[in-house]
Amino acid sequence: MNFIKLFTVTALLMSIGHSSAYALQYDMGKFSLKLTGYGTGGIIEPDFESTLFIGDWRVRGQVTYAANENYKFGAVYAMDQAAVDKGNFSREVFAYLESAHHGRLEVGFTDSIARKLGVGLPDVGGLRINDRPLFNEKIVPDGPVIADTTLTSGRNNALRLNVVTAPENGLQYGVSVAGITDDFDWAVDAGVKFKQSVGKIKTAYTAGVSFMDNPHDFDNEVYTPGVTADWRAQMSVGFNMQYNSWIWGTTGRIIYDMDPIGTPSDGFVVGTGVSYDLLRYSVSLTYMFSDTGVWQRDVDDFADHMAIASFRYKYSEVVDGWISGGVTSETPFVSAGLRISF
Repeated sequence: MNFIKLFTVTALLMSIGHSSAYALQYDMGKFSLKLTGYGTGGIIEPDFESTLFIGDWRVRGQVTYAANENYKFGAVYAMDQAAVDKGNFSREVFAYLESAHHGRLEVGFTDSIARKLGVGLPDVGGLRINDRPLFNEKIVPDGPVIADTTLTSGRNNALRLNVVTAPENGLQYGVSVAGITDDFDWAVDAGVKFKQSVGKIKTAYTAGVSFMDNPHDFDNEVYTPGVTADWRAQMSVGFNMQYNSWIWGTTGRIIYDMDPIGTPSDGFVVGTGVSYDLLRYSVSLTYMFSDTGVWQRDVDDFADHMAIASFRYKYSEVVDGWISGGVTSETPFVSAGLRISF
């Protein structure tokens, strides 16, 4: 059976030699250079019929200059498979100024502060469900799907300024402004996160809002068309709770376009998930529901369900293998792969 072959392939992948975790880092006085990343290779079987290859990778470099105990200057460049798929030259590239007491300022091409302060859904698999999911590359839905529950107004298509406070008593908040792009006239985002710890229970609450003026063919989702409208407004909320090795999270996002032209690309998406870690083993169960075009009365909206169960075995600090099974766009699938990180 093909399903049995997937388990066999994963077992062989995890037989690669044992090694310790490391990050490529070089320090020289007040300067520090750090390189991190990962690579994932695997297979997916939609409808348990055909075996298809899936791949994912990311590399991130950061240089930092510590001016004194309170202030740091630096720059970041990152590239990944998602950026390549979109034809972009980077995942993100920006400069920053960081104060231990006041917060952080970023200028360049990067995510908005609403997204950076948001939380994703618990997932131990390698299908990238919180960022342009890999299974949507192989399982094409019958209609537009909003596949990300965390608010986003683009990351590498507009020059952006982020300002965020340093955490104080568990509270952190910030704002973003973006422009100088062909995708919209300007955009502003705001986000807030509150963390607290009581005994063995750790919780995080997040919220974000965004307003984009005059988007024209702005495309930032996996399977929604580019939006052209008078304006776009978004809101997201998220909750995450950890108890010992258990993690439970739930998130949601609403998108509204004013007087859109063409196929609707707004609507809402909600999701929830739970994961559990035991020594080298991790398991998770994740569910997401997307409804696109729900605000447009003259067209039919498109609803899509996604449910995934995943298992991960951490062979070492560098190498782990994963197996996922579930259903999306009414198509059942099973997937397996190997991940190497540094």
